[in-house]
Amino acid sequence: MAVMTMAGLFGEADLRRVAGERSFGRGLGYLDAVGDLETGVDQVTATVYGTDAYEVVLDLDDGGVTGECSCPHGQEGFFCKHLVAVGLTVLGQAGDVPAQRVAAAAKARSLESWLEGLSRDDLLTLVREQVREDRGLRRRLELRAAAAGPDLSDVRARVRELLDVRGFSRYGAIEYADARAYSSQVDEVLPVIDGLIDGGQAAEAADIAGQALSAVLEALEQADDSDGYIGGSAQALADAHARACAAAPVDPVGLAAWLAGFALGDGQMLGDFDAGAYHDALGESGKAEYRRLITQAWRANPSGWHEKYLMQGLLRTDGDVDALVAMYAAELLPSGYTHLMIAQELDQAGRAGEALEWAERGLREAAGSVDTRLVDYLAARYEDAGAFGEALAARQSAFDTGRTLANYRALRDAARKAGQWEAVRERALGLLQSDATASTAHSRAGFGWSEGPVWISALIDDGDVGAAWDAAAGVASERQWLTLADLLSTDRPAGALPIYLRAIEPLRSQTGDPAYQQVAALLTKIRDCHQRLGTSPQFAVFLAALRADQKRKRNLIKLLDQRGL
Repeated sequence: MAVMTMAGLFGEADLRRVAGERSFGRGLGYLDAVGDLETGVDQVTATVYGTDAYEVVLDLDDGGVTGECSCPHGQEGFFCKHLVAVGLTVLGQAGDVPAQRVAAAAKARSLESWLEGLSRDDLLTLVREQVREDRGLRRRLELRAAAAGPDLSDVRARVRELLDVRGFSRYGAIEYADARAYSSQVDEVLPVIDGLIDGGQAAEAADIAGQALSAVLEALEQADDSDGYIGGSAQALADAHARACAAAPVDPVGLAAWLAGFALGDGQMLGDFDAGAYHDALGESGKAEYRRLITQAWRANPSGWHEKYLMQGLLRTDGDVDALVAMYAAELLPSGYTHLMIAQELDQAGRAGEALEWAERGLREAAGSVDTRLVDYLAARYEDAGAFGEALAARQSAFDTGRTLANYRALRDAARKAGQWEAVRERALGLLQSDATASTAHSRAGFGWSEGPVWISALIDDGDVGAAWDAAAGVASERQWLTLADLLSTDRPAGALPIYLRAIEPLRSQTGDPAYQQVAALLTKIRDCHQRLGTSPQFAVFLAALRADQKRKRNLIKLLDQRGL
């Protein structure tokens, strides 16, 4: 693909840099899944259809390329394949973007001017209309109105209403599609808590925040919060509760008892919960009591995962590295991950030599597949010291016990740095070819194998597409065949065409926008193959038959019309 740059904004190279090669490559396969693209003044919004319909926001500024996606990978802060697909789509329309941004700015100015021209009564009428139509907005405004008044019991009542899950599900559980909306309701409580603290009512703020936190955690227990919206808002609410406790005259020993119970109980639902946020409120006596209670709980259940986690946190806070190492060493995992944890703790304490010894021991003692994070740690240490041969040996060990594409890529990088890639590649591909033969036998015996052999993916990843095509017969998965067809359709249209035709068949019986987007994308590729082969009349016959067969799917036919199919 040619390198493109959108004047003053970003280019393909920027997308590749922020996403990484893997996400960038996967994003190429989602170009036809981008829908509802809308360009604003400072950002582009779109929906990308994958496993689900993901909402994407791509920023348009001069500070580099950034954005957000509602997919799980995007919610973890990564620049995902869906963002790549939207970015590439925007680059493909780069010539239109300046005019679209100008039009968006004009619409924004027009709306702002209209609002400014409304009288107070007209504005109130507009707000009242929205309040009647939007129950969530009404409850948020009711809470703000209550917070501005003197009656805190009214504030408590409005908070309870705002966080009542029955507003989102009559069955008492929050569905995946409603998690983000409920999270927004929780967020509305935060400025109220901070306002009470700033207004000298910290004790009342702590009480309201504590009640709200209990309500949200009860909702979270029965919610589908796969993307972490509610959990993140609950964590923010816990932080607000800690601020209120620090500003209020609380009993430190009583707070310690509550905090220990919370950390050992409902607080487990908050993956990022940190009791350290309460240190200012606890004081020395409260911290001592909290330490006593957590230590007591750990001694009563030394094998309990959460008790160990909390105890390790205490030891880390106290700086007792040797005791922390001893806790980890008591239960070493066969993957070597525990060895890595010990190495990282020793690194933090400035004991780099001991850290390296523990990491090397983890690699030696690993049974089965070694944890890739341990290998990453060791390889980075070796390479920083210029010991590229040792880094390669670590990568080779990881690949031999776990022949995945990720391990192959890491092995390739290390072997190139060591100047040994040619020999290492020959051996690695030989092992992967043997795996492919064995896996094919299992697949034919009834075992699933949707991803296909790593052998084919490794050849593709190396850029040796011709070799991958030649090796694919009888072993490649449908997904790998499609990848190969996309890469070689220009040079081998006769080979790519039957792959696309085979892929479109199961989609005939499916409904929904994601399936329709796939059909349209495949038809475009089928048309291009026929054009290269000089058989366009055959495509016209095929397309007419498909449209006749699918005529009841109005959204599909509409999409095909939009694509000129």
